[in-house]
Amino acid sequence: MATKQEVKAYLAYWFQLGKKVIVGNGKASILPKSVLDGDRYSKEFEECWEQILSKESANCHLEGTDETIAELLTSVWEMLPCCRCTMPVAARNLGMPALSCPCNDLLSWPNTELPTPRAPIKTQEQLKIIQARLLDNSV
Repeated sequence: MATKQEVKAYLAYWFQLGKKVIVGNGKASILPKSVLDGDRYSKEFEECWEQILSKESANCHLEGTDETIAELLTSVWEMLPCCRCTMPVAARNLGMPALSCPCNDLLSWPNTELPTPRAPIKTQEQLKIIQARLLDNSV
C-alpha cells in the first residue's frame, strides 16, 4: 500500500522532471517552480500537495498516467522503481500493472549525465553518516 508520504515523494520526483499534475479532466495543470528547499519540500510544493489532496482535485493525475492521485492513496497501489529509469512508479498490488512509466514520453530520460531527482536531504545527518563511515574505515 502506498502511503501519503510515498505518493507525495512520487509527485516530487516527477515534478523535478517537469511532469505536471492534470486537474479537472485537462482544464488545468499544477507544476510548482521549485520542489525542494534545502532539507525540506518548498512552500510552493507543499501548497500544490494540499491542493492535490483537496476534494475539488479528487480527479487529478500525473501527466502521462491514468491513475488518479486519489486511487494511488488506496491500498491497491504501491510505489516501485521503474525498470527503465529507477524513478518511482505506481504499481498495483494485485492484477495488471500500469501500462507505462511516466518516463515513457520524456525523450531525454533517463539521462545519466544529469543529477537525478531526489527527496529532501537533511545535510547535517548525511554529513554525520559520511563522517562515521570515514572513521570506521580509517581504523
